[in-house]
Amino acid sequence: MQHAFGLDIPRTLEEVCHPQRMALIVYDMQVGILHQLKDGPAITKQVLRVVEAARRANIRVIFMRHMSVPKELMGVAQLRMAMAWQRTESVADIKPWFLPSNPAFQLTPELQPLPSEAVFDKITMSAFEGTPLNIVLRDCGINAFAIVGVATEIGIDPTVRHASDLGYIPVIVTDACGAGHAEAGRQSIANLEYAGDSMLTDVASICQVFEAIATEHNATAAPGR
Repeated sequence: MQHAFGLDIPRTLEEVCHPQRMALIVYDMQVGILHQLKDGPAITKQVLRVVEAARRANIRVIFMRHMSVPKELMGVAQLRMAMAWQRTESVADIKPWFLPSNPAFQLTPELQPLPSEAVFDKITMSAFEGTPLNIVLRDCGINAFAIVGVATEIGIDPTVRHASDLGYIPVIVTDACGAGHAEAGRQSIANLEYAGDSMLTDVASICQVFEAIATEHNATAAPGR
């Protein structure tokens, strides 16, 4: 740990991953999104491994969901985005895919939040825009987070960049982040690695760190003999 001007500056994964200063963001692991990915089931298994390890380490977990609004409320940016995603040139042909009443909107059944966890809905790509996420993390004293989910090139990339500008330390668990377009996903990861203000890791590494935290906590909490 580096120390300067009264600040602790973490440099390693072990230093960043601490329950008092880290959360886990699970990004858009929704039925309707995962069904569009060839490796949806594989990514779900990887995300579940990280979520379970984070829970054992008492890391706070927050789930994000992408939400549609009725076409009458979409506005210019939302309508343009919907036409691009749905490959149509006509507003009349747009179908709001992720209305809360649509089964596609729901989180995949393998990932069900605990009562101690939160689910925040958004209509933006950055998880920090128009949601309570920033307020909640700041109020809990969190300055770092690990992120898993889908899709890397669509939502995880802008979330990580936004977070860096807000002063967070993002940790991208690369093999627990799925992509709708494989090459675009790889390019996003390469760009984020080049920028240098986030950390990149994999499922095995972060789970190992989380398990060490859980073991230490259990040893501390165990009654003396």
